[in-house]
Amino acid sequence: MKGNTMTISVLLADDHNIVREGLRSLLEKEPDIEVVAMADNGRMAVQLAGELKPDVAVLDIAMPEMNGIEATRRISQDDPEIKILALSMHSARRFVTEALSAGAKGYLLKDCAAEELVRAIRTVAANETYLSPKVAGLIVKDYLKHSAETTPLADSCLTNREREILQLIAEGESTKEIAFKLNVSIKTVETHRQQIMKKLNLYGVAELTRYAIREGLTPLD
Repeated sequence: MKGNTMTISVLLADDHNIVREGLRSLLEKEPDIEVVAMADNGRMAVQLAGELKPDVAVLDIAMPEMNGIEATRRISQDDPEIKILALSMHSARRFVTEALSAGAKGYLLKDCAAEELVRAIRTVAANETYLSPKVAGLIVKDYLKHSAETTPLADSCLTNREREILQLIAEGESTKEIAFKLNVSIKTVETHRQQIMKKLNLYGVAELTRYAIREGLTPLD
């Protein structure tokens, strides 16, 4: 909520157009919420968040180019004032804990009612945490026990840049295309790829792709 206005500015990011439009249509009915921008991938979401400084960014977890977890991490690091609400079809504990660890203030399941979406946005905008009832029990139990069994979405030995490159490799991008997108040299991308393979003990694009899909770094579609 910027300045003297009580309107909550919202950035929506989801790679499915029908979902984005549906969410915007629902939110436009609320007098205190304004959708200021929409993105269809995580990289665009990070860029728009940096430019527009919305109060709340609603990010789908599974997006191409840069997934919602990594986008959450980038936005939170760049501007902690932007509150992030993760949106996902997954209720598994590891997805939720990784989103919260990356900086999300809330986690909402896609099968929620419209009223819950609005409530979640208002809650995180007020700097409070919101969790879908279906996942809240799992997370509370996990944090109370400080479970050592929680497996991160991507191997913790990978750097942010390595996770980013791994996702792009899994999505079929060539070394040259990755270098262009990240504004680095081809040699740098190749070095990162070798490091990723060495750290994960996986050799070959097919193995890396299966790993990225299994760990939720890239959407199946």
